[in-house]
Amino acid sequence: MKLINISLLLLLTVVSIALALTFGAAHISTTQLVQCVFSQCNSAINETILWQIRLPRVLVGFAAGAGLACAGAILQNTTRNPLADPYLFGIVSGAGLGATIASLGVHFNIINQLTIALPLAAFLGALFSITLVFFIANFVQRIEQLLLAGVAISFMLGAITQFMLYIGEPLASNRVLFWLMGSLARVEMTQFYLIASVVVAALIIIFAYHQHIDALALGDENAMSLGVNVNKIRLLILALCAAITAVIVAYCGGIAFVGLMIPHIVRHYFGSSTLKLIIGSSFIGGCFLIWVDVIARSAINNLELPIGIITSIIGSLFFLFIMMQGNRSHG
Repeated sequence: MKLINISLLLLLTVVSIALALTFGAAHISTTQLVQCVFSQCNSAINETILWQIRLPRVLVGFAAGAGLACAGAILQNTTRNPLADPYLFGIVSGAGLGATIASLGVHFNIINQLTIALPLAAFLGALFSITLVFFIANFVQRIEQLLLAGVAISFMLGAITQFMLYIGEPLASNRVLFWLMGSLARVEMTQFYLIASVVVAALIIIFAYHQHIDALALGDENAMSLGVNVNKIRLLILALCAAITAVIVAYCGGIAFVGLMIPHIVRHYFGSSTLKLIIGSSFIGGCFLIWVDVIARSAINNLELPIGIITSIIGSLFFLFIMMQGNRSHG
């Protein structure tokens, strides 16, 4: 990727983070923001809002968007399916089920104290989902069936989650239900550190195996002829995507279609090789979710929308757009 492209992505990220800090129920101008950053806030309220409320959710939004976009990009390259996505692949449903079990099992009002329990439960749920999907795909001996298997598993685990919420304690179930729609309202800096650590660690491993992933995109037979252990690399990538998605779902809830949309945009402008795809998806996916969160907390006065609803609306329209483009190209 050219240096100028990376510079533009960095500039987009800095501007997005800075401007996002000025949006919200309490009005903070860019002048006040600059004063708080380089000098001292003119009021204690502004200082609290900026550094304890808005900055954590903006940073978590960037890390979550980057992680989901990269997970979708790698899934698409690994499975050679442009519609692969952590949500459609069943990973989000599995992580949501694991987190729901943990949340309802230990009472949701103390879940924030369980820093490790919630992401661990979400990871186990995501890993369970991935295992089912991979088992089904191996059973039918067709990698092309991975996405269909993922959709089926997603519906099944989603139904189990809904059943648990139905029979659970009403207040706790309502809070979990809202959380599953996706929200950054309750995030803190400690959660940003955890999400960012998992995402960065996974991306480092992916960077190390980027040539193997590029080989997988050429087909299993071509990859094996180049000396790539196809099953080992695919399992590793699926596990990394499960880890990224799990930690994001654990603290941000279910956020759909980010992993589907962003990689398509990045491929169009920067290329489809793994390195270009990961770098571009990280920045653009992070900035995208930052602005989705801005819309969620600013669109309606005195009401915060779940970000999962907004991404689902945008993602559905994008999905239809891809279908229409595909029909035109075949026509």
